[in-house]
Amino acid sequence: MKVRLLTVSHRPPGWVVDGCAEYARRLPRTWNFELVEIRPEPRKDGASTGRVQATEAERLRAAIPHGARVVALDERGEAWSTAEFAARLQRWLQDARDLAFLVGGADGLDPTLRDAADHRLALSALTLPHGLVRVLFVEQLYRAATLLQGHPYHR
Repeated sequence: MKVRLLTVSHRPPGWVVDGCAEYARRLPRTWNFELVEIRPEPRKDGASTGRVQATEAERLRAAIPHGARVVALDERGEAWSTAEFAARLQRWLQDARDLAFLVGGADGLDPTLRDAADHRLALSALTLPHGLVRVLFVEQLYRAATLLQGHPYHR
């Protein structure tokens, strides 16, 4: 089973790379965590937001493993506490299906992709920069893992 974070972005700043790497290193090896960067669609020739989102959605769909449980990270999704997130992860990990968490591009996720996801998770009602979403999400994965293992990191 793999846990993947699929994010439409490119060349994140060093602090993002370092922060993600630090928390990813701490995750249980059995989760086989992988960060997958999806190339954003260039904004040229007056491309509409819908066209950009649709093209990025095609790239995201192509990177989602067959049969994976898909969770769209979106500010309009459900707000889960860390304990709720950990409990869901525990149930999902028992299913042995791959997990794919999606982060859209600068304009967000294409509505058809977002609506087709198995779940929609809001990390915050605020609009967050992509780099911060990456670090925050991987840290929350790690926090959920420690909660499930009874480790004192989560208090």
